Amino acid sequence: MANHSTFWDKIRFKYRVSILNENTLEEAWHARLSRISVFVWVCLLILITFGILTLLILYTPLKHYLPGYGDTSIRAELIDESMKIDSLSRQLAIQEEYLSVLQGIVSGEVKTDSVIPLDSVALQQRAHIQLEKSKIEQEFCENFETEEKYNLSILEEKQDAQMSVFFRPTQGVLSSDFSIADRRFGISIAAAPNEHVMSVLDGTVIYATLTMDYQWVIMIQHESGYISIYKNNSRLLKKVGDKVRAGETIAIVGNTTTNEPGTQFYFELWRKGTPVNPSDVIAL
Repeated sequence: MANHSTFWDKIRFKYRVSILNENTLEEAWHARLSRISVFVWVCLLILITFGILTLLILYTPLKHYLPGYGDTSIRAELIDESMKIDSLSRQLAIQEEYLSVLQGIVSGEVKTDSVIPLDSVALQQRAHIQLEKSKIEQEFCENFETEEKYNLSILEEKQDAQMSVFFRPTQGVLSSDFSIADRRFGISIAAAPNEHVMSVLDGTVIYATLTMDYQWVIMIQHESGYISIYKNNSRLLKKVGDKVRAGETIAIVGNTTTNEPGTQFYFELWRKGTPVNPSDVIAL
């Protein structure tokens, strides 16, 4: 008990801290502090500093400089804002060009178009000379026609899946890529609202319905075992059983300007039960 009281006496014992004038040794300032009071003040200072730093990080732009703060929603928002800025810049350039033309017309700087007379006979003679085959060209054409006269291989149709020409499903910016490791079997495209969705190949609609997760979804069966899936549409223009051509509009893109997950246009391409990276076969 005596040791316990001695410990509390030591930490509660107050010391006098003074600041003296070096020349006159006069006391300029003093304070009475104990060990426990110093500990309390230090802890309070640390808590206040931590609180101030937390508020600065939460309510100031400093949080954007912290590693790991950004996410996919911010990336999609940046892409959408950049598209808006680009369209506004083009519209502004068109308006400036239009105003400059009007200013030239009003000031009289723009003159009426003049018609330059052309000699049609001379032009026909020049065209005949330019289109006339030379002796070397005539010999080449005769040899080619002789060699290919009985060649019927050009009439054979080869259905090769690698020769298929895929159309782009919709216009926009690629926001997330194909990744087997992340179990993402398609791509996301940030498109403008009400953008057209087009079939990538000729085929037949085998699935078209409204889902809870991906809005309106349409699926098309193509030749060579390909199946294309179009998700997050606001409206479908085709129904099950319809025949579609490559590049034909089949749906309308939904609202891609929100930051909610799953609102961007999503496209998948499968072949014989295996997912295919659309970036490998489509120019995106």
